[in-house]
Amino acid sequence: MKKNIIDTHIHAWNLEKARYAWLDGDTSILNRTYLLDELIPEMTHTPVAGGIMVQAANNLEDTDIMLEAADKYEEIMGVVGWLPLKSPDEVQRLLEERFLHDTRFKGVRHLIHNEADPGWLLQPEVLKSLEILASYDIPYDVVGINDDHLKTAIEVSKKIPSLKMVLDHLNQPPVKSGDRFGTWGALMTEIASNENIYAKISGLGTASGNPSGWTAEDITPHIDYVLKVFGADRCFMGGDWPVSLLAGSYKMHWERYTQIINSLLNQDESEKVYWKNAARFYRVNHRINS
Repeated sequence: MKKNIIDTHIHAWNLEKARYAWLDGDTSILNRTYLLDELIPEMTHTPVAGGIMVQAANNLEDTDIMLEAADKYEEIMGVVGWLPLKSPDEVQRLLEERFLHDTRFKGVRHLIHNEADPGWLLQPEVLKSLEILASYDIPYDVVGINDDHLKTAIEVSKKIPSLKMVLDHLNQPPVKSGDRFGTWGALMTEIASNENIYAKISGLGTASGNPSGWTAEDITPHIDYVLKVFGADRCFMGGDWPVSLLAGSYKMHWERYTQIINSLLNQDESEKVYWKNAARFYRVNHRINS
């Protein structure tokens, strides 16, 4: 099996070592510790060569858990961690003391969808921190779930056009609504005009509104739309494990994603979306056997 995909959205969490506020009261299968010793064997049954871990809590303990995993597993190509964006001086200090020279540290994310204010990123202190990231060419993952989050990302891109950002899970497109593209589509087209903005094709099974019965056909139109708006040079893939388990196995997700990509793109374009764009965005130096 060809191993030519970088999975740019892998989580792990340890409930004994970090606080995950969003799991408070959660009664789903997600409310337990998930470590990579469960995922790595599953990768062998997929075209995934390795991946990027992405923060799951707004604290440094979660980032440390991911960095430890990156040391343990050669399949982990980097970590998108967390920084206290409301404290730009602390962001600068942590970068200088810990992360600027750490080759495992590839980007930053904050769980903005758990904040009461959808414009959280537009606070002056946060914008200053994002400017610091841009000055070091450190990319930012935007985890938005509604049009207001997407509008905020557009404003950030206008204020800091040099900041590289990727829209996690395509900012949750309206897969389950009758209005196929609507406002989401218009906003995605607008933000795509900034060439430093990328789209992450991930998390669409859980966004489908039918986690137990979604099909490749359900999400193909939205993936096709994004590929046309952003182009094959600014899209890449993510599995969203273990959240994706709510909508099926790791193997099943990659079977459906690759079915869609291979039906929409030629081989050269597919290679870009499968690994080349991700390697460029996250500064990955691992060799991919494509």
